[in-house]
Amino acid sequence: MHDQLIELLLTGTIDTLLMVGVSAFLALLLGLPMAVILVNTSEHGIYPSKSINQVLGWVVNITRSIPFLILMVALIPLTRLIVGTSYGVWAAVVPLTLAATPFFARIAEVSLREVDHGLIEAAQAIGCNRKQIIWHVLLPEALPGIVAGFTVTIVTMINSSAIAGAIGAGGLGDIAYRYGYQRFDMQIMLAVIFVLVVLVMLIQATGDLLANQLDKRKI
Repeated sequence: MHDQLIELLLTGTIDTLLMVGVSAFLALLLGLPMAVILVNTSEHGIYPSKSINQVLGWVVNITRSIPFLILMVALIPLTRLIVGTSYGVWAAVVPLTLAATPFFARIAEVSLREVDHGLIEAAQAIGCNRKQIIWHVLLPEALPGIVAGFTVTIVTMINSSAIAGAIGAGGLGDIAYRYGYQRFDMQIMLAVIFVLVVLVMLIQATGDLLANQLDKRKI
């Protein structure tokens, strides 16, 4: 029984890390550009555009306002279209990505807005164009905050993956629901909780360490 539990937890952990890892990577690729656009198309940005800023802001806010469980169910047709099924690890990637992207975009936006405007003005004064300002001023200066925000996003995605697992996505959530809840096996429930706590603590500690190393203000 002990060996079976370890094997079950190992499989669930790998599935959880896979769905969260792929979804987090996609959320980073999509969310960071969204944050850059939101900041730079604002009234005081270097590409001011009220229409683009408002439309993108509405999209982000609407997506963020939908509870993950409802979003996952609503996206079943899209999930089937993209991955060919609405069950399993890869099916969970679609709703996880769409839920995490606007969440991370808002966090990254806050970090980008906190960059000292004087640095942008100094870059403009020495002749930097707008693309150079984004790549060499905005993103490097906001990087510690972006890393910290991305860490929070991954932790949130682990929680969401457990919900997804309970309705057929696999991973630790599926193990907790099928083997723990439905069979009234408290040992499995506690084991899953322990693994989830360890995962969150490791990810948070790693993210905090990296953010602190990148934070030039502490040098």
